Amino acid sequence: MRIFRLLFPALIPVLHLSAQSTFNAAAVEKTIRFLAADEMKGRTVYSPEIDKAADFIAASFKKSGLQPLQGNSFLQPFVVYSAAFRGLTARVDQKDVSKDNVIVITGEPELEVTEKSGYAISAIPAGSSLFREASTTVNNGKNNIVLVDESFASDFKRLVFFKRNFFKRAGSTVFILGKPALQTYTIKASHLITEHKLANVAGLLPGTSRKDEYVIFSAHYDHIGIGKPVNGDSIYNGANDDASGTTAVIMLADHFAALKNNERSIIFVAFTAEESGGFGSQYFSRQLDPSKIAAMLNIEMIGTDSKWGKNSAYITGFGKSSLGTILQQNLSGTGFEFHPDPYPDQNLFYRSDNATLAKLGVPAHTISTSKMDNEPHYHQPSDAVETLDLANMTEIIRSIGISAHSIIAGKDTPSRVKEE
Repeated sequence: MRIFRLLFPALIPVLHLSAQSTFNAAAVEKTIRFLAADEMKGRTVYSPEIDKAADFIAASFKKSGLQPLQGNSFLQPFVVYSAAFRGLTARVDQKDVSKDNVIVITGEPELEVTEKSGYAISAIPAGSSLFREASTTVNNGKNNIVLVDESFASDFKRLVFFKRNFFKRAGSTVFILGKPALQTYTIKASHLITEHKLANVAGLLPGTSRKDEYVIFSAHYDHIGIGKPVNGDSIYNGANDDASGTTAVIMLADHFAALKNNERSIIFVAFTAEESGGFGSQYFSRQLDPSKIAAMLNIEMIGTDSKWGKNSAYITGFGKSSLGTILQQNLSGTGFEFHPDPYPDQNLFYRSDNATLAKLGVPAHTISTSKMDNEPHYHQPSDAVETLDLANMTEIIRSIGISAHSIIAGKDTPSRVKEE
């Protein structure tokens, strides 16, 4: 047994390169050039171009031989809403309050809140995490009034972020800057509520002996569209962010569908609206039983060399489950290395599409090479295919496939992420 364990890692590449034609730079380049072309206009949400990208990914999944994850379509549609401010009046403790000091987050076109409305009253004191506390309250499904300490005055207006996109709200939240007594109050707000249709793209490769257990490969296919021109270029192509990850998911679907030897079922999914608040991955996560998900490998920005150079990448939240260690072991002897996230101060583990499932205990992590302390093309028009190392990117995709082998085969099961 000891000898077998020593030799086994070296055998893994041989076993997996039987579908070697699915991992070649030409196929990678063809895919990513389509997704990041100027004609795609940056794949922003609610645009015809992102629909075109979704259709391309769906067609790729069908060609690979995947099944739709749900129903008869690879598209996983859902709806989000946005609220455009139209007007507000606020009178608190017999005094008029400036609309600059009140922000109303609601899904109701017309809202009136008084002391008789039964709203729960809470506060965000100085020294707290303003946006974390605000997010928790907005999403608690209740009607809330939140008094925000004046130390947050410079950031208070940023709370309008919660109006931009949201799922159907079960409650409304009123933020007030300051500490009024709230003995009497009448707050009236008017918004134009708009419905937006979005869709993830999700395919399934059913497993055999453990078909009710799932391994997920994911990336987001949206980007930020057309913006402020830089050197005459206004198209933010998003080649690295995250056409590179989406390309990886398509290549991995080709690879594993060709092998046809997965014991666990594999889900391949391209998320929408990551750049707008992670709504695609949030919706997707609600459709699954997290206890049945063995692992999630989210792929984000793998088109440039990592800080260690070629043939390397890092895994966010490395110590939060054993997934990273398993992936490392499966790559032993291949010349490729996974490292723990070298940018822990940036909290990347909770900043990508793995976060929703990770919070539910799933060993869901993001694989990336992005140098977060020096990534000049990030969210710039210069994030184009020409800035990427496609040969190295191809090796990264190949290595991701190799690294996940034992989990897909049901031989390894990563430990769960513990709640913090």
